[in-house]
Amino acid sequence: MHDLKNYFLLFIILVSISCTRDKSSDKIPVENFFKAAFKTSFHVSPDGNYISYLKPDNNRIHIYVETWDGKNTTQLTCDSNRSIAYHLWINNHEILYLKNGTAEADPGLFAVRSDGSNKRELLSFAKTRIRLITSQPVKDNNVLVALNQRDSTVFDAYRLNIQTGKLSLLVKNPGNITQWYSDTEGKLRMAIASDGVNETLLYRNSEKEAFKPVLTNNFKASISPVGFSKDNRCIYALSNKNRDKMALVELDCVTGKEHRIIYSNPEVDVSEAVFSANKDKMIYAGYETWKKERYYLDDSVKAMYSRLEALLPNTQIKVSSSDASESKFIIQTYTDKDPGSFYLYTEKGNKLVKLSDVNPSIDANNMAAMKPISYKTRDGLTVDGYLTLPVGKKGTNLPLVVMPHGGPDSRNSWGYNSEVQFLANRGYAVFQVNFRGSKGYGKEFWIAGFKEWGGKMQNDITDGVRWLISEKIADSTRIGIYGSSFGGYSALHGLCFQPDLYKCGASYSGLTNLFTYLKDIPPYYRPYLQMFYETVGNPEADADYFRAVSPVFHTDKIRSPVLIAQGSRDPRVNMNETNQFVKELKKREVPVTYILKEGEGHFFKKPENKLEFYRELEKFLEKNLRME
Repeated sequence: MHDLKNYFLLFIILVSISCTRDKSSDKIPVENFFKAAFKTSFHVSPDGNYISYLKPDNNRIHIYVETWDGKNTTQLTCDSNRSIAYHLWINNHEILYLKNGTAEADPGLFAVRSDGSNKRELLSFAKTRIRLITSQPVKDNNVLVALNQRDSTVFDAYRLNIQTGKLSLLVKNPGNITQWYSDTEGKLRMAIASDGVNETLLYRNSEKEAFKPVLTNNFKASISPVGFSKDNRCIYALSNKNRDKMALVELDCVTGKEHRIIYSNPEVDVSEAVFSANKDKMIYAGYETWKKERYYLDDSVKAMYSRLEALLPNTQIKVSSSDASESKFIIQTYTDKDPGSFYLYTEKGNKLVKLSDVNPSIDANNMAAMKPISYKTRDGLTVDGYLTLPVGKKGTNLPLVVMPHGGPDSRNSWGYNSEVQFLANRGYAVFQVNFRGSKGYGKEFWIAGFKEWGGKMQNDITDGVRWLISEKIADSTRIGIYGSSFGGYSALHGLCFQPDLYKCGASYSGLTNLFTYLKDIPPYYRPYLQMFYETVGNPEADADYFRAVSPVFHTDKIRSPVLIAQGSRDPRVNMNETNQFVKELKKREVPVTYILKEGEGHFFKKPENKLEFYRELEKFLEKNLRME
């Protein structure tokens, strides 16, 4: 499969596209790429009579509700200070929602009727994070929430009445519970406890009983509940216990034994599984090779997707919401060139109605194709990634921007990426790599990245860049590296330790010091501290390694221009340390562009700040990679 991908890529590169109109000169405005979605986060009410969605107005995101026929629209929220972060239907006529939190204010939990009346704040505690345990229409006006009000390091479980506002403590966290789960009736039935290294699945037959341990495993073996069986005696879960790849399994809640493996894939993890409450069964398992795919577990669902694929050819299709009877659906589509659209779909009559484009400013005909690639690292590991070549350019001797992903235990995926398309439109080839330690390729591949943040993971990126140079795709004199969070760390690491490879680098909320990264972890991550010691390293036992790979100690090695962007309230990256890092570079007369935004966190939320950053990134790359 890897060889076929590479042959296909080289074929694309060798085919001259100079006979087509050169669209590379069509510079699309920066704001077109990074506009907030015109409408997004569509949900269907349980009775199927209404749809809700988020839509920007005056640079903030608000909730709107329409009747199913689209004839009546009501704006439910109008906060000029904070956008809506999340919303869901809690019954046929009411919506629950969270606002974006800030450094000064908690996010707050609110409810409102679909006609805009009876808007009320249900929860608001200073310096408290709110997690919803309930994720479906509620029973008896009650939702389950987890709050770290009592102790910032742990989340207690509560039942909240959305009509009266009464908040009742269900279970006080003994200090080790990291996740709570409810059944289809809204009862708190399951939890996951962690000592930082080992995880224990806990279960109880009813809320009158105490939780009892079902099974314990090292954190390397993950078990993620997906849904309960009808009798609540079994759960469906994604698990890689006693296997390398994540599989969809049926698990006995009392004994902890696997009844059966419902689906597994030999090449990659099962990354998602969908349970139908209406059908009372799992309906498909999802996995991701170079594209997302499904293995269907229900013939009627498979038939419905086949009809949708006929109506919406050559696109990736996702059901993002449905009514309680699962007869009316919100369908989302996308490709690598198209941010996609939303549709209403009525299964009876096979009727499809377009609701909205995600970003009408983007013309897919002017976007670049994202192609899968793979290569061998210096130690013989096969690594996958994606390469996006600018439209209208020959696929050789191109300026290259390397984009390491964040996490690092996440992965790049095929699909529309506004940053990638923005850079490709400016004439750059864009390289994304799923280095060792990335999720989705099995347990062994993930564990291969442990304590290699500054070692083999970075070598994988370097080896990929050198492979692109050897294939004559990348111009070795015009290579830059840009990333956010862990990707920002990778960019700074590359500038320190591969100074002859990169002509410039940009870090957006990238960490500079592994010591500080672990010292300053938010309190609600502290139950995972021992796990961080095993995956990242122990600042005491691994002090020499931390110092050797933390960019803050190696500013003397950086020779190329640097762009750094950070929020003053970033909980993951210490602002004072970043300031000192910038000062050291300036002292050594290394060209530095520094964007510091007051009040912003790990990523900029204000649209005006985002646009400023991307405009600066564009100027920075153009100046330092000398676009021809």
